[in-house]
Order: sequence, then structure tokens, then C-alpha cells
Amino acid sequence: MPAPRVLRGVLVGALCALLLPMLARAAGGADELVGLWKAKRNFGPEARGPLVLSKGTSGWTADFLGRTIPVHHDGAEISFDLGSEGRFRAPLDKNGRPLRGHWISPNSVISGGKEASPVLLSADGANRWRGVVTPRDDTFTLYLVLQTRADGTVGAFIRNTERNIGRWYDVDHVVRRENTVELVGKWFGQGDERVLLSGPYDPETGRLTLTLPGRGGAYDFERDDDARSGFYPRGRNPERYVYRPPLARDDGWATGDVKDVDIDRAGVEKFIQLVIDTPIESMRTPMVEGVLVARHGKLVLEEYFYDEHRDKLHDTRSAAKSLTAVVVGAAMQAGAPLAPSTPVYQIMNGGQFPGGLDLQKRSMTLEHLLTMSSGFYCDDTDENAPGNEDKILEQTEEPDYYRLALGLPMASAPGEKAVYCSINPHLALGVVAAATNEFALDTFDRLVAAPMKFGTYAWGLDPVGHPYGGGGVRLLPRDFMKIGQLMLDDGVWQGKRILSKDFVAASSSSLYHLRNVTYGYYWWVIDYPYKNRTVRAYYAAGNGGQSVVVIDELDLVIAVYAANYAERAMFQVGAYIPNYILPCVREKGDDATVPVSWQDFKSPYGRSEVNGPVKPKS
Repeated sequence: MPAPRVLRGVLVGALCALLLPMLARAAGGADELVGLWKAKRNFGPEARGPLVLSKGTSGWTADFLGRTIPVHHDGAEISFDLGSEGRFRAPLDKNGRPLRGHWISPNSVISGGKEASPVLLSADGANRWRGVVTPRDDTFTLYLVLQTRADGTVGAFIRNTERNIGRWYDVDHVVRRENTVELVGKWFGQGDERVLLSGPYDPETGRLTLTLPGRGGAYDFERDDDARSGFYPRGRNPERYVYRPPLARDDGWATGDVKDVDIDRAGVEKFIQLVIDTPIESMRTPMVEGVLVARHGKLVLEEYFYDEHRDKLHDTRSAAKSLTAVVVGAAMQAGAPLAPSTPVYQIMNGGQFPGGLDLQKRSMTLEHLLTMSSGFYCDDTDENAPGNEDKILEQTEEPDYYRLALGLPMASAPGEKAVYCSINPHLALGVVAAATNEFALDTFDRLVAAPMKFGTYAWGLDPVGHPYGGGGVRLLPRDFMKIGQLMLDDGVWQGKRILSKDFVAASSSSLYHLRNVTYGYYWWVIDYPYKNRTVRAYYAAGNGGQSVVVIDELDLVIAVYAANYAERAMFQVGAYIPNYILPCVREKGDDATVPVSWQDFKSPYGRSEVNGPVKPKS
């Protein structure tokens, strides 16, 4: 009878489907490892907490970490050094009072360099001041995803929010050899497949250990079964998103509701839900970590994902170049002996040109640095360029990056063309320090951070302690967005002028062609599709998908933060603004009942490059 045989075949097949995975697990196969794994390490720094500075008849002392520490007084600055634990320094005002200083952390285990964080000081009795040292947490979080494929192999990928190292460890699958696990793939997605990482697995404890050279060593992975896991945008089973206005805080931002500034609430909810519902299929999945929108001077949207939040510092990468421009402009506005026409080599040499300087370097001005048109042989995309950012950061022969930059060979005449080069903004910050005769972060604090109510930050330093102007500053998301509002308001923040109107106009102008977009003073300029026309936007942009976008015509500032470092998904993140956010923005006369129609904007990157001055229209 054929029917029973068919039935028996179906039952046997079903039984095999159930038993084979169980047998594989029993035999110690890779299937036993399928699931989501997490490892996280915190490398400190441990030196943090209350700091008390006292001035006595015999000099200054500090009470910190339960110790009394002698403080060095050098003219207009006080400091103390705890060696490998970190260092403190603070300028004194004209009355000899320390009002704001910086804690210099030890070298980061993850990024390798030192960072400066602000320490606000307040009077605490006669000749005594109190503050709190709060360096950035040096943490590293790894998610390992293992999934059974149709062919029976176990696929794998790594997600990492701090550096996106899954881009380098481009894992494809996992192989288990008894109690050793091997992650197989291609280094940076190139070359032949090989074992990228391997380590022991203990079935009794359920722990998998992998060692990452240069990233702190061994990481113990355990299964991540937490429904609120930061691997997902809003946990494993998030509730349906409902819009709520941002929280009002004492940080300088006025807040409001989207409906009060003519932004479609239904469209906003639809977009944020799209971000929440993004399937995490690989390390190339667009990973939006924050979206903020301000219109008519009010912050009306503030949403975070993947365990990010408003009180957590976020890496801005090269978007911080635009912050460097703000520091330069603020110094000019405050009366520093600076102008776009200031000769670089003259001011960096104490007011006199170095002897024997060639004509091209003599003609280099601050504006050439601000527009990436210095002419230095420093293209960040050219591996042969001696001023390439990676080469500068990796070399150890010259720790003073100002001296290194000034000694670079020339590739073209200043002003001839723009080439993306991170040493330009770093040197521009050095020009500010030379003009003001003060630590560049003191200038930033005094002229920008304090009047604009910035909170804490972590600003990377070069090996000799100069604040790095080429990017990587970690800021609170709401604070970084403030520079967009400052630009929108022609250089004024809540009634106080920080930048001149002319400097804002130059910064946001199309002065040079660079990477298929036009460029001003460390701000990119582009046209976005909007309804049946285009609107002009200028923006700060950083690796991974960081952006602060200003659209004057719509009285609008948008900030997006993401974690797709060194991955093309960052351009997809950038396209969310014209594709999904701008269609929600209404103008006077719009019918409120008209449904949002999302756009399809393509990134301008990837086309042939044209680098050079923008020709004036005839």
C-alpha cells in the first residue's frame, strides 16, 4: 500500500529534521552556538570624581582620589600630573581664579590617544574651588551573530558600535573544532578567506573567548537573551512608536511639538518606526543611533537607538571639522589678530616668515586651510601622500603635528584646488592658538562652549597635547546640533554673537568643488529635492553617518548620528534626510491633510571627482 509508505517517509523526514540539529549539538557542532552573543569591556579610566583646588600661603594643592596633591603654578596656569592616571590643567583668570580646566586622560585602550574633558569649577569658600572630573568611559561592545544557513553552515557577523570593527573582521561563517571556535572571513572584505579570530568555548559555562589584538585583548562572549538588548534599535520586541516632544532641559535649547512648527507628526512616526523596524541582517545594516530635528529655533524631535541617549557622548568623526571652523570664526569675532588672509607660516613662526621659505608656502593663508586648498601633499585618499591622515596618526617620528604639517611638501599652489586633508583643520586650530596665545580648548570653552551651554565633551589630542582639529571630538548629541542652529541664526546663539555674519556666509558658501559636492569653511554644500523643487543645504559630515544639516529656506536644522564607520551604509543613512525627514516638513499654505510622500534621493558620492575653485556665475 503506497499511502502508508508515503506517510512513513514524511514522518521519517520530519523526525530527521528534529533530530539532526540535536545530534549536531550533542556532537559539539557549530549549531550549538547559534544565537546572539555579547561581550563588553570597560577600560576606565579610573581617575575620576570630585576635585578640590585650594590656594594657600605656600602655594596650590589639589584634593583628588583621596590624596593631597601639590599643584604647579606657572604664570597664568595651574596643573598637576598623575603620570599614567592622567593630568589636570586650568588657566587662571585676571583675578587669579580657576573657572574651567581640563582633565587629560591617559591613552585610550580602544582609540590609542589622549583626550581632554572639561572640568567646571565653582567657588567653595575662600581660595577654594570645587569641580568633578568626568573622563569619557573607554568601553568596547561586541555583538556576535551566529545563524544556521540553508546549506547547513553557520553564518556569522560582528556588530560593534564604537568602531565598527566588523568592517575589518568581515566574518562570513564559524567553524567549531571540538572546543575551539574559528571565525572565518576576509580581512576588510578583501583577499582569500582565512581564520580571522579564534578562541576557546566552554560548554559548561557557555562562554566563548576571543582575543582582539590592539583592542584590549580577550573578550568573553555570553549569550544575550535580554529583551532590551542594545543589539536592536529599541530592544527585541519594541512597542509601537508614539511621538513625544523632547525633554526641556537647562542646556540652552527651547523645545516644542512638531505640530507647532509645521512638521507632520504621522510622517515622523512612520520614519522613526522604520528605523526601529530595521532588520539587523549584517554589519552593513544602516545603524542610525540618533535623530534630532529643530525648526524655528525649537528642538522638536529627539530619538535615540541602540542604547545611545542624550547624556552619552557620541563620536562626530570628521563632522567635528565644522566645529573647528566655528572655533576659528569665534576667535576672529572676539578680536584675535586673525583674518582669512592671515599668512599661515608667518603667524606660526611668531610673526616672521621662516628664512628660506619657498614662495608657495609664503602665499598660504588661513582661508586656504579652511577650504582644504592649502596645496599640501596630504590627500587623505592617497596612500602615497606624506600628509595622509592615517600616515600622520601612525608615524612616531614627529609627535608635534603642527611641525609635521608645516614641513609637508607641496603638491599644488595654494588656492589651486581643494583636496580632502585632515591636517588642514588641525593646523587651522594651531593658527588660533598662535593668535590667541592660549590653549585652543580654552578658546573653545571661553567663546563657544560656555556661552552656548555645552556640557561635557572628549576632545582628542596629538602626542604633544595639541587638540586635534581634524575630527573625532565626542560631544553630547544636543550640543553638537547647536552649531547648526548657530549657523542658521547667522552666528548668534540666544542673543549673543559668536560668529560674524560674514564668516557664516563664507563657511556655508560653495567656494570649492570637493568630492563631487561643493565646500566652504569645513561645511559641505548640496541641493536636496523638496516637493517640486530643490532647497539648498549645508552640513557637517563625518565617517559613519554623522551629520548636522542646515536648511535656511526651511528654518530647519537636522542632526543624524550613526555607527556605520568605514562602510558605504553611511551614505544610505545620509539619504534618510531628503528621503524621509524633509517630506514631513510643511510650508505655509500646505494642506495638513496631504499625506507625506517620501523621496528617493541618491548620494552624490562615488562619481568622478572634480576638485577646484567654484567659478563665479557669469
